Amino acid sequence: MGNPVKQLVSRMAPLLLIIAIWQILATGVWMFRNAPFPTPAVTLKYLVEALMGQEMMDMSIYRHTFSSLGRWAFGFLIASAGGVFFGLAAGWWRTLDRVTSPGIQVLQLIPGLAWIPVALLLFGVGENATRFMIAVTAFAPIAINVTDGVKQVDVHFIRAAQMLGARGKTLFFRVLLPGALPQIISGIRVGLGNSWRVVVAAEMVVGTASGLGYAIVQSRWSLDYPAAFSCIIVIAAIGLVVEQAILKPIESRTIRRWGLSRKNF
Repeated sequence: MGNPVKQLVSRMAPLLLIIAIWQILATGVWMFRNAPFPTPAVTLKYLVEALMGQEMMDMSIYRHTFSSLGRWAFGFLIASAGGVFFGLAAGWWRTLDRVTSPGIQVLQLIPGLAWIPVALLLFGVGENATRFMIAVTAFAPIAINVTDGVKQVDVHFIRAAQMLGARGKTLFFRVLLPGALPQIISGIRVGLGNSWRVVVAAEMVVGTASGLGYAIVQSRWSLDYPAAFSCIIVIAAIGLVVEQAILKPIESRTIRRWGLSRKNF
């Protein structure tokens, strides 16, 4: 067996294992509970039909997907901008870090869905409540990672740059920011995953009329379980694509570009 074949088998093995467990579970549920648990084949058939134009909860699967992505992007961009800015400031000014660190740590411990009553009281039912939940859930891990990244920059690098005349913006962009980049990217990856989970869950609760989460919760009323399973597959696929095809390459290129390694920090 050649190397390319081994690599293909290695990459396909986790997926095949998931499909096998799924099939066994579906068969078991049907045999022992007489419940119509969708099999991989049934779900795939439904998903293909949906992708070809069959409506799901009165609209296309593309409409649901883009609605979820739009809410996610809006909330996540706000969280990223705020988290990175705050983390850089808190990492540089230790007084700010001491004052705010307990609050940010507590913020990270609160599950995303626990913000539902706060979101509803602040914004009512609708889009803004969902965006708020996304932003507040993603903010804390980003802020914490960026703060830690700045604090872990070797002080000898900073002093050496200062001895060479680096001040202000030069010191920030040439030493501080590159040194903290691995942690910044890690924080963004964690915040992105948290926020994606929250947007789907929030769509089930706070009154959006579209989105993958909305489609899943609506499918229970019509017992359209293949639709729900199809949405779950789309949710997982989007998360994998963003993580493996976008964020991971960005992290690798950033580390190569600046000659950084996590072992240095």
